[in-house]
Amino acid sequence: MKIRPHCREMPPYPPKYITLASGEKMVAREVRREELPLILEVIEPLIKVPEDYYDIVAVRFYAEVLSMVRHRIVDEYLFVGAIDGEVATIVNGRMVDDDLGMSLHTITVKRGLRCGALMFASKMEYHMEYLNQKEIYLVAESPIGFRRFMVEWQLEPRFEERHELGGVPTYVMSRKCYFDAKPRLLAGVRPVPEDLLAKNYTLTLPKEYPQLPRWHR
Repeated sequence: MKIRPHCREMPPYPPKYITLASGEKMVAREVRREELPLILEVIEPLIKVPEDYYDIVAVRFYAEVLSMVRHRIVDEYLFVGAIDGEVATIVNGRMVDDDLGMSLHTITVKRGLRCGALMFASKMEYHMEYLNQKEIYLVAESPIGFRRFMVEWQLEPRFEERHELGGVPTYVMSRKCYFDAKPRLLAGVRPVPEDLLAKNYTLTLPKEYPQLPRWHR
């Protein structure tokens, strides 16, 4: 019996870099398959952080990445925002069909610099400009997520539709919504200089988590 799903060949996401308010340069790129175990390590400490709903987001995100490891999810992508190789934020989503995308999760370790919001915009860019989809379904699992995504992007409520994550209300990113908001919310420069790309080729685990003040690696 064959239980591994057949995944289509999805277009690559060209890496870019974003200059943060701190002056640091964050490289946004795809996560390679061999990096998936490290991403699981990034997520795991946040599973027991109830503040800002990190726990529910982390446990679901962990399951989605583990599903990639075990070949139990179809047409998923995973992007990382890294600063000098250290993981700052991760985002993922899925291609449902040629027209519809499913935004899944965003987790930010390095807070206060809009890393998560910038990477969220990057995955919207992937859906709209590389997958050329018509719509993306989204849900917010935290008040911060609602403000960052639904409010900032002025998403369309469509509560009669059901997102794959379940019961919370569904919002929709249309092409009009994306391109109207793109000039103020999407950032990044391509191509990434070779030396900067090389610095972020090998990912490293976060040295600290602001969400866990007593935590040390």
